[in-house]
Amino acid sequence: MSRPAPRRTGTGLLVLHALRCGGHAGLTRVAAATGMDESEVESELIDLAVAGLVTHLGGGFDVWGLTDAGRVTDAEWITDELEAGGARPAVTAAYQRFLVLNPELLDLCTAWQLRPVDGVMTVNDHSDPSYDTRVLGRFSALDWRAAVVCDELAAALPRFGRYRTRLTEALDRANSGELAYVADHVSASYHTVWAQLHEDLLATLGITR
Repeated sequence: MSRPAPRRTGTGLLVLHALRCGGHAGLTRVAAATGMDESEVESELIDLAVAGLVTHLGGGFDVWGLTDAGRVTDAEWITDELEAGGARPAVTAAYQRFLVLNPELLDLCTAWQLRPVDGVMTVNDHSDPSYDTRVLGRFSALDWRAAVVCDELAAALPRFGRYRTRLTEALDRANSGELAYVADHVSASYHTVWAQLHEDLLATLGITR
């Protein structure tokens, strides 16, 4: 018996593409990436699994990931979405502006993880609040410029709007004292969300690393 044809719904695309950009993930992480309820995410994942586009890993892992067919289908769906809306020029222009910010973000993550002590770069144990405050201030300055890029992307393709929300949430939590949300939280740190945005831009525009 042949498999049912995959459903190209708005939420189905969001769920499939979240796995494409973020890798294997459980319901909570996919829900956070898409802004959907976990029950809705689970329903979409089951449909995508029936269509052969995703697979579930149990055995203590309880995560979902793309199949080879899922990766191919995701590329087709997001290309169709990009071209149907005439969004390629706007997304390409925003990507170029993102590339200007990306090295600065990487430098800031290094500055957050290492700090100079007596002229020697040392693992930042966050025992110097004034140092952390200065670095977080630089993150906020970068984030202000990144917001412009995210707004341009969301205007071109609404699904990109979720990144603005997630980056803001990560920085707000870091500024409130949850320091792991700068670069260490495995699924929701500023650095993690930024990396997923970078991967999304590459995938959407069909650019290989």
